[in-house]
Amino acid sequence: MSLGDRLRALLQYPLPQHALSRLAGPVVRCRWRPFRSALIRWFVRRYRVELEEAEHADPAAYPHFDAFFTRALAPGTRPGPAAAEALAAPVDGTVSEVGRIEDGRIYQAKGRHYTAAELLGDEAEAARYEGGHFITLYLSPRDYHRIHAPAAGRLVSSHYLPGRLFSVNPATTRAVPRLFARNERLATRLETAVGPVGLVMVGALMVAGIETTWGGWITPPHRRHARRRDHDGPDFHRGDEMGRFHIGSTVILLLPPRASTTWSPGLTPGTPVRLGQPLASLATGVDQYHPE
Repeated sequence: MSLGDRLRALLQYPLPQHALSRLAGPVVRCRWRPFRSALIRWFVRRYRVELEEAEHADPAAYPHFDAFFTRALAPGTRPGPAAAEALAAPVDGTVSEVGRIEDGRIYQAKGRHYTAAELLGDEAEAARYEGGHFITLYLSPRDYHRIHAPAAGRLVSSHYLPGRLFSVNPATTRAVPRLFARNERLATRLETAVGPVGLVMVGALMVAGIETTWGGWITPPHRRHARRRDHDGPDFHRGDEMGRFHIGSTVILLLPPRASTTWSPGLTPGTPVRLGQPLASLATGVDQYHPE
């Protein structure tokens, strides 16, 4: 961790993080044509956004910046893995860390760990993944920002946890202790053919919202108290959309020990991944889940 990483992180502590994120909402949904056109075109140039796979490749087709940022892909663009036992990437992004959950701990960066119980806000829930595996996927500004089911399964719980809104870029991840367990987040659990699969959507500085396909907007508002809900569905096929970031962040997947996870070759920190690509081979075909 460099001095620059520390300084960038320290500058974020006194910021009115939630107020800034609330302000981002009206800005990114402004429909005034000169403003939204200039903002979208600047963003495309600044982050080298590729629009060839988007449902609408013309930046002028979007009514505001948020619609552009949460743009859909063209149908058939990202077919899922052919193998039934494959765990599919739920997002476009970059691997931040990948590994085993041991003694309840999840690796964040060199010298940084947090616990599954802290991340999920529930020790009993965390115990489901003890001895299993995790992968942390960082979504950069240029990435596609919808989140899809990595395996077929039924949604059985969602847990909103309030928190800070530090940036989740690599520099801040290296510098801020327990970052992902401190930021606002939504922890969900799918019941699949290999047991529980956790998918955690982590908020961040200037994220204007987290939205799900079953419950609509989770944030804003930014609540002060945790809120857990049990669900009996919906059922997801592998690759179905589950939610989206309105200005992006990080997704963490948690896998149970019975999944006998074998990660795909070359899946190391810094590796880019694309929605639908195989992340791992599991003992049982995760796209063969059939709800009763």
